[in-house]
Amino acid sequence: MLALCVMDDAPVQVVATIVVSAGVIIEGGRVLLTQRKAGAHLEGAWEFPGGKVHDGEDPRQALRRELREELGLDVAVGEIVEVTFHRYEEEKKSVLLLFFEAARLAGSPEPRALDVAAFEWAAAEGLEPARFPPADVAVLSKVRQALYRGTRMR
Repeated sequence: MLALCVMDDAPVQVVATIVVSAGVIIEGGRVLLTQRKAGAHLEGAWEFPGGKVHDGEDPRQALRRELREELGLDVAVGEIVEVTFHRYEEEKKSVLLLFFEAARLAGSPEPRALDVAAFEWAAAEGLEPARFPPADVAVLSKVRQALYRGTRMR
């Protein structure tokens, strides 16, 4: 949704902000990543799994729903570990990205690429910024540190 707003008699283009929940799932010294599908904005980029929060939806519930739809996972969603905002000028949209610590529940199946191009369990060395959308880059150093320490995100 685009809108125009007037400030000091100069029109300013205001773009809709999409709220996205993403999960940081660390198991065995690796973090779960998904690859964006062909035809999608930023196709082929690797990212932390998750997706759009629907109007009125709790961001944690949105993350559980997205991980079930995209990867077939049942997860517990913990605390927010990072919040980023990025404006994609070429797409005329902005993204407010909420990164949550998450963990697979006992009995949850292994991930499957149901609604993503692919998935991988990446070591710290696989977290090169060039592989990720700009909105994901801010959290990479925190995830890398957690992987090196062998600890949770906090």
